[in-house]
Amino acid sequence: MTPRGASVRADRANAAPVARRLLLDGLRSALDATGGRESVRRRLAREEEFAPRFAFAVGKAALAMMAGAFESLGPRLDRALVVTKHGHTGDALDPDWPVDVVESSHPVPDSSSLVAGRALVDFVDAIPSGAHALALISGGASALVEVLPEGFDASDLARVNEYLLAAGHPIGVVNRVRKRISRIKGGRLAQRLAARRTLGLAISDVPGDDPRVIGSGLLIAHSDDDVSIDGLNLPSWLAEMGDRCPPLSGAEATDRVRTEVVARPADARAAAVATYRTAGMNVVEHRDLLEGDALDVGRRIGREIAGAGPQTHVWASETTVTLPPRPGRGGRCQSLALAAAREIRDCAGVWVLAAGTDGTDGPGVDAGAIVDAGTVARGIAAGLDPERSLGTADAGTFLEASGDLVHTGPTGTNVLDLVVALRLPSA
Repeated sequence: MTPRGASVRADRANAAPVARRLLLDGLRSALDATGGRESVRRRLAREEEFAPRFAFAVGKAALAMMAGAFESLGPRLDRALVVTKHGHTGDALDPDWPVDVVESSHPVPDSSSLVAGRALVDFVDAIPSGAHALALISGGASALVEVLPEGFDASDLARVNEYLLAAGHPIGVVNRVRKRISRIKGGRLAQRLAARRTLGLAISDVPGDDPRVIGSGLLIAHSDDDVSIDGLNLPSWLAEMGDRCPPLSGAEATDRVRTEVVARPADARAAAVATYRTAGMNVVEHRDLLEGDALDVGRRIGREIAGAGPQTHVWASETTVTLPPRPGRGGRCQSLALAAAREIRDCAGVWVLAAGTDGTDGPGVDAGAIVDAGTVARGIAAGLDPERSLGTADAGTFLEASGDLVHTGPTGTNVLDLVVALRLPSA
């Protein structure tokens, strides 16, 4: 777990140390500004009347968010549940706190997601009627918890995921299908809370910060259109799963649930911008989210910064990677960074940072990378081909060889990615 004063490092600490330190300082500020622990503690400090006795947290930032809740509410909490990604448990929680921790699968849900979903439902059902509850939701919750209709099991969940991955549906369609076949998503968990007054605090990992999208909107009222699968030409077995789910919660089911977003991608971007400006850098803050194919975006950023004057450009980002049948190591940030590295090859004084704010970028434990004018040459010297690495979704292997990976460990937040392109005045 990365606490306040987040520890981040890049492999090539001895190469261009000033530029790399500046870039990492901005990333550290972004993580600190959106950390689950601080965000929850800060919000609860303003809550004078609401006194929850029960709390549950689901997502990649769940542990940090729960730590913030206990640090704010202390002995007022009688019992708590945390569901988080395998390997994201850390030591943020005091062993004396009454918290049960369940680890689950992300990004692809599996049988552990069903176990975690059952644990969540059992916890909610056990909250006494009339009691107050605190719900803490962050990105990753969609995969981490699931409850399927009666008669379906882990093999059916695996079949759903295999179909959705192979069909190539946009993420919006995938999320609609997942909500349709779930007994807790799309606001259905709110039905189980019934008479319990609940405060929901969320960390956004989605464009627009829509609470219906964060964690599949476990506690947010949805309309039929939000989960409609009409016209998708789904296989009959998948359509049947949707038909056997209970109806959506009516608006009255969420009358006693108040949900607020306490950390956003824009907060991370703004914190990085403030750090760079304090350091005297000429900063351009891009308020539009970087979206689209990671390779295309990386190439564009590389070309633009290579031809620009001394400036620092900062974006929040959510790009995509088209995966081949047997993808290699590294996710969208590493792919974006390596694509940019090809464009800034031999451009002295230019660097590009791309990092996932949750501390993981695709398979592996790397958050992303910082690339520079020598990245491509260093990787080639190690016997690797940048084009092949990009084509096989194996940018991580290339960037490890070039010494450009960034490591944070689990950060306690999840607010999309941070991308920074820097050209120093000396270039």
